[in-house]
Amino acid sequence: MRILKNSKLLFIVLALILVLSACSSSNNSSSNTSNNSGDENASSGDGEKVTLVYARGKDATGATDVMVEEFEKQNPNIEIEFREMPTDTGAQHDAYVTMLNAESSEIDVFDIDVIWPAEFAQAGYVLPLDRFIEKDGINMDDYNQGPVTAATFNGKQWAMPKFIDTGMLFYRSDLVSEAPKTWDDLMTQASELKSEDGTKFGYLMQAKQYEGLVTNAVEFVGSYGGAFIDENGEVVINSPEAIKGISKMVEIANSDFVPGNINTFTEVESHTAFIEGQSPFIRNWPYQFALANDEEQSKIVGNVEVAPLPEGDAGSASALGGWMAAINNFSEHPQEAWEFLKFMTGEEGQKIDAIEGSHAPTLPALFEDKEIIEANPFFGEEGFQTALEAAVSRPVAPNYPEISEIIQIHISKAIAGEETPEEAAAAMEKEMNEKLEK
Repeated sequence: MRILKNSKLLFIVLALILVLSACSSSNNSSSNTSNNSGDENASSGDGEKVTLVYARGKDATGATDVMVEEFEKQNPNIEIEFREMPTDTGAQHDAYVTMLNAESSEIDVFDIDVIWPAEFAQAGYVLPLDRFIEKDGINMDDYNQGPVTAATFNGKQWAMPKFIDTGMLFYRSDLVSEAPKTWDDLMTQASELKSEDGTKFGYLMQAKQYEGLVTNAVEFVGSYGGAFIDENGEVVINSPEAIKGISKMVEIANSDFVPGNINTFTEVESHTAFIEGQSPFIRNWPYQFALANDEEQSKIVGNVEVAPLPEGDAGSASALGGWMAAINNFSEHPQEAWEFLKFMTGEEGQKIDAIEGSHAPTLPALFEDKEIIEANPFFGEEGFQTALEAAVSRPVAPNYPEISEIIQIHISKAIAGEETPEEAAAAMEKEMNEKLEK
């Protein structure tokens, strides 16, 4: 009887030890999983499915759905959940800042405007990509260098280019026999063609005090060899080259061949006037070509060609636009996020986006792809590709919105005659140096 009681006691003790051991093992396993969640080498494991949240603005083209479907087919252990952000880029920017400032991991990969990388990098919102790029042997020289430069800050790559927009010169082929080579050539032709065949103006641009004014200013300044901020982060706007570019912009904005209220023109006002046949020339983004050939809206269908923007002393310069994609620095699945980012911004993803979404690739080699050109004949035009090659980024600064506001204010004052180009350049230099975060 004593032996039986002792046996029962021994059995109970052994059972308790096993239970405690299992709990300890479970806790250790949970702890290890948590500690590895932020490791860039973490993976989804054997058969374990990881869900990534991809955030971007509304995509009316359906290209995102096609891209996600193909990625999931090739990566059955990764599921992509799409989160639609506000269409307005300012509202989208603010939503990201609010989320990431709280170190939220609710999104993993997200699209960013070309003017955001330095700001987001400085704030610690995005993950540096250099180790992933190096590990997978990605050659960044294969990309258009404009967006690559825009995503570089403090010597590191913070985002991957998705698609590119850049300023271009569109002209009426029924009125213009040869695109102007220089800004002076443009002025001559614009003056001669004003009032020709029902036109009211000779040239259209964006000169309202908003971001579009900055892009136009970047192009004028760049074409004369100047810049606002150089690659070392130094303010260089107060230079003879930059002042010459500002002077040419002011001269054209005050000419008699642009609308008298050009300082109220954004893309909408300028593209509307152009498709109504009011001008032989317009500076605008690539979407202008499709709009000008839309039979339901345009009066100039079939009579539009594209060329690089006119040259200054240093050649042609086109302000860079477009979007990139980055990884949330607080993502719990950085390796899987990189796999999706790599696919989306690689040849296969960009081809899908070009065909389904009509977005210009940031990989120049894709402009030789027959399926892409068939879907977007405009991409095959020499003038379009040459204009892309002239793309230059807007000033790269972690506090870009403040830098942009300074540019807008003083370029507007120069156009209005309230400041000379020299005074505007000196004021911008002073105020940018005060605002620029070192």
